[in-house]
Amino acid sequence: MPHPFRVFFLCCAFVLMTATAPAATGTQALTRQVTDAAGRQVTVPENPRRIICLGPGSLRLIAYLEATDRVVGVERFEKDRRTGRPYSLAHPELIKLPIIGPGGPKSINQEPDLEAVLGVAPQIIFATAMDAAVAEAMQAKLRIPVVVLSYGQFARYDPKVLDSLALAGDILGCPDRAAAVADFMKKAEADVRARAQKGLAAPGYVKPSVYVGGTGLRGTHGLTSTDNPYAPLEWLSADNLAGRVTKDGHAFIDKEQLLAFNPDVLFVDAAGLTLVADEYSQQPEFVGSLRAVKDGKVFVLYPFVMYLTNLDTIVADAYAAGKILYPQTFADIDPAAKADEIYRFLLGKPVYAQMARDFGPLGQKPAFFKNTQP
Repeated sequence: MPHPFRVFFLCCAFVLMTATAPAATGTQALTRQVTDAAGRQVTVPENPRRIICLGPGSLRLIAYLEATDRVVGVERFEKDRRTGRPYSLAHPELIKLPIIGPGGPKSINQEPDLEAVLGVAPQIIFATAMDAAVAEAMQAKLRIPVVVLSYGQFARYDPKVLDSLALAGDILGCPDRAAAVADFMKKAEADVRARAQKGLAAPGYVKPSVYVGGTGLRGTHGLTSTDNPYAPLEWLSADNLAGRVTKDGHAFIDKEQLLAFNPDVLFVDAAGLTLVADEYSQQPEFVGSLRAVKDGKVFVLYPFVMYLTNLDTIVADAYAAGKILYPQTFADIDPAAKADEIYRFLLGKPVYAQMARDFGPLGQKPAFFKNTQP
């Protein structure tokens, strides 16, 4: 923890520096009030050029807004844990910035390194998963506006995140980009849902039972870790068997329950891919007895809950899973090309190759199931 007197003097120096710095227009900097996701009234500068992001997913939203050039410091977690986070893969320049705090799950709703924050002199701080009281206290200490953003419900796709995207876009002077991202997400979801409904209505189509294992929750887990809702499957109107045991979130089921489910199609969330491989190797009688494994209907989806929700990967997963569940209505989709189209629009760069390097091809059978039936 920084010494309180040192933080006080740094705050004074920061205030003096910003107060005496000449404004670009020769007049005092303009400010205005906004209401953040915590319901707080926050006075923010017009068009801030120096920002930092605290908490899970905060930096991702700035990447969607094409405003990473304004970021002047990052959490250590952003440097050390990049796997599965396309926004980080698309912007490697961010890892060269000064560290402003540890970040990561243990830092959620906690203050960063206050001295380090003052050292990079941000004009505004964006923070996710932070209570109003914590944000207010930190703002008072630093005398820097703190704007709380939200992804809505934890570890899933909640359209409320688009409200926070719009708020950040308004503050940063790029509302059109925020609107374009929101429009992209809404059109992608509508397209996936429409294709799924057309597939369901096709003559002779038999809806398979589906299970997704290996989903993450404060760490990695094996096959018995699952979720409902699981956004890509929800968009596809899939018969997600996890809905039999949980209606609103994550669940750990026992092996007997999974054997009883005996899904027609098994998706493996790549967050737990290594652990599922270990299970297959060490417990072949358990994993190998599943119908989906026997029939070779096991496929990889990319993890979209990695430091909160990667909206881009949800869309990529939905199209990849759609091609598997409704091959006729998704026949024109190449999962790799579609993923790069999504990553390019939302993040400015195609990063599918890096994701495939870490997790294997999207929608393909995991390598360790190569000896199962085709």
